[in-house]
Amino acid sequence: MKKVLLMAALAFAVASCSNDSNEESLEAINNDGIDIAAARKCHANENYEKMLQNPEFQRNVMQIESQTSLFLQESLAKKGKPPRGGGDGDGGSGGSDNLGTINIPVYVHVIYNNANENISNAQIDSQIAVLNDDFRKTNNDANQVPSEFAGLAADSEITFTLAGVTRKSSSRTSWGTNDAMKFDANGGVSVVDPANALNIWVCNIGGGILGYAQFPGGSASTDGVVISPQFFGTTGYVSAPFDRGRTATHEVGHYLNLRHIWGDGRCNRDDFVSDTPTSDRANYGCPSYPTNHCRSTDMTMNYMDYTNDACMYMFSNGQKARMRALFAPGGARADLAN
Repeated sequence: MKKVLLMAALAFAVASCSNDSNEESLEAINNDGIDIAAARKCHANENYEKMLQNPEFQRNVMQIESQTSLFLQESLAKKGKPPRGGGDGDGGSGGSDNLGTINIPVYVHVIYNNANENISNAQIDSQIAVLNDDFRKTNNDANQVPSEFAGLAADSEITFTLAGVTRKSSSRTSWGTNDAMKFDANGGVSVVDPANALNIWVCNIGGGILGYAQFPGGSASTDGVVISPQFFGTTGYVSAPFDRGRTATHEVGHYLNLRHIWGDGRCNRDDFVSDTPTSDRANYGCPSYPTNHCRSTDMTMNYMDYTNDACMYMFSNGQKARMRALFAPGGARADLAN
């Protein structure tokens, strides 16, 4: 059965499902009366679908999913009984993965066209602080998780340290999503030590897109996260309702192999995490609790949904386990654990 489930997951991983997801999401926005232009737009799934056209990336995805499945099975076997959602079941003390707290060095590349986009060091520091709070469950809004999900809220035991800042002036007013900002030759900034550090490019993407990430398994030359400057950090040049640093939390989640919580499709789609409820659409704005789709209550406060920054404040135990699988020996980001 486990082999069947794994193969089904791998089949989904190489299947395109962006069209039905986008149509459903836009319909949800209209029905709920939310301004589409003001809604969160993450381009990570579209970037993932494009990358899947590369056979090498397809093979890498299958290998990563196989390694993740084995890691989860071994972790559960060591604990003797499976907790709900495949998480630690130990209150965040590290469980049986023996990896300890993982610290990720971060290089921030600020590419600016004007003074506002040349964000301050204080704004960069505020974003690093948010990443640390959100991934360690020390965020001051963690107590807002409803009781239905409170037992699933996880300290992922991942921290972030600023390793360096690069600043570069550019005549370009927007960069799009074709990774041009990731290369010196294009007027951007080339990646720094991607095997051992997270690279974040802060530049105006355009098109209302807040950010996008590269999932593990892609080219090292483009590995990392891109975020528009007004959605990065909590102070300085920031724009509500995405002014609490959660765009970076969301995109780093993708960088660590988390899918959107609704699985980027209808009820039969999966985000590969067992303790996140099934849904058929993204949630936007600040939804009321409970919000129900697919005969279950949506985990709208999860960082991998599309809600406003003020209304997302948890990862689940299952998401934690999926992220940490990357750092295990043989994992796609194992070098970061060293």
